Amino acid sequence: MTASTQHELVLVREFDAPREKIYKAWTDPDLLKQWFVPRPWGVAEATLDVRPGGSSVVVMHDPEGNQYPNRGVYLEIVENEKIVFTDAYTSAWVPSEKPFFTGVILLEDLGNGRTKYTATALHWRAEDKEAHEKMGFHEGWGKAADQLAELLAKI
Repeated sequence: MTASTQHELVLVREFDAPREKIYKAWTDPDLLKQWFVPRPWGVAEATLDVRPGGSSVVVMHDPEGNQYPNRGVYLEIVENEKIVFTDAYTSAWVPSEKPFFTGVILLEDLGNGRTKYTATALHWRAEDKEAHEKMGFHEGWGKAADQLAELLAKI
């Protein structure tokens, strides 16, 4: 097992949508709220400053109404191609108490309005990767991707 596979989880999908729509669904707070977490969970708030060093706050809520704020920072933005974000920082370059992962979203144009979507979660420690897997990474991120596909068909 290589160091990277010990620390990364990957979800790959192909969408019948141009990458511009997928990028917009990731960067427009109103759209993000519609697909980002598996139902019946939801997003109560999304504040996104989409630029390198810009912060994001996504407040998820469970069916009982309990809220779970997720703070992070964007590391790299290539419009319609790549979004890199991390929870290692809470704002600007203020370190978080416990960094968990860095997310890398790649959008590859397949032609004919189709896009290859690759979402990678890079963890600092193998234990964090394992915890993320047990939390339901594949099921949860997969269900969110299904919800993203539903949204893409409407926008």
